[in-house]
Amino acid sequence: MQHRTLGSAANGTALDVSALGLGCMGMSQSYGPNPGDRGEMIAVLRGAVERGVTFFDTAEVYGPFVNEELVGEALAPVRDQVVIATKFGFTFDADGKQTGRLGSRPEEVRAAVEGSLRRLGTDVIDLCYQHRVNPDVPIEETAGAVRDLIAAGKVKHFGLSEAGAATIRRAHAVQPVTALQSEYSLWHRALEAEVLPTLSELGVGLVPFSPLGKGFLTGTVDAATSFSPGDVRAGIPRFTEANRAANQALVDLLHRVAASRGATPAQVALAWLLARQPWIVPIPGTRRLARLEENNGAAAVELGEPDLDELEVAASRVQGARYSEQMERMTGL
Repeated sequence: MQHRTLGSAANGTALDVSALGLGCMGMSQSYGPNPGDRGEMIAVLRGAVERGVTFFDTAEVYGPFVNEELVGEALAPVRDQVVIATKFGFTFDADGKQTGRLGSRPEEVRAAVEGSLRRLGTDVIDLCYQHRVNPDVPIEETAGAVRDLIAAGKVKHFGLSEAGAATIRRAHAVQPVTALQSEYSLWHRALEAEVLPTLSELGVGLVPFSPLGKGFLTGTVDAATSFSPGDVRAGIPRFTEANRAANQALVDLLHRVAASRGATPAQVALAWLLARQPWIVPIPGTRRLARLEENNGAAAVELGEPDLDELEVAASRVQGARYSEQMERMTGL
């Protein structure tokens, strides 16, 4: 597996990771019935390490809490070989249920990090993101809290998620930001106008989540697909039957490009991301080692200018909102 650097040595934030990471959320929620066998998911996580993946993404809200416990248990035997990223920013009641209120006040950041350290079974979090920007808490206060945790040796690197360019700049002035995690793919390209130039200027890496369009860019979802209970896609406008039919043209193109490269549509979609910048590290999620091996193969796929130009045109025609209005309001963009 090739490696890439998030952050910058110039501002002391360089973080070496595998060129593709593993998003672990789907092992605990969001994509239909969850795996019944915890051992199977542990085997996938450890199998990822054996195949060269060193970058693993989780969050306290996934589950909530159980995803961090799973990742911590699975990676404990290889803790010194991997980079674990987790996130804070939501609040929970006494029963561990989300309150619907965003957190990120300094005392909430400290409490969240202590909980993540305990669940992950580790002494330090390699990369700690603010999961969603809280407009009621100055980002300087949140960044300052993480800066203090870095000084205390409990966190190594600071990240943001779904933050806009102005917020990134303000946070970076207090505590240099190593990476931004946001949705970015052929399926969603809102970052390109302001955020990507800001990241390039400041030396901040990008970690795209949903790099395969929540499965659509793999070619395994079409207008006839039925989503099972608990599948988050059933409530996303872009996944209505009409929008899936309209967006099939992009997947058809991915199939054609993949066939010419001896690759798969998913590999072409990931290769497109890898070709954008050397500081972009996608984190596709999966529950199966076969799919993980397929995703990892994207690092060996090279796309020519004609392919890239044709993909640009097709991506510009994607229809449907990526989130419901309520979900979109939770972002900082």
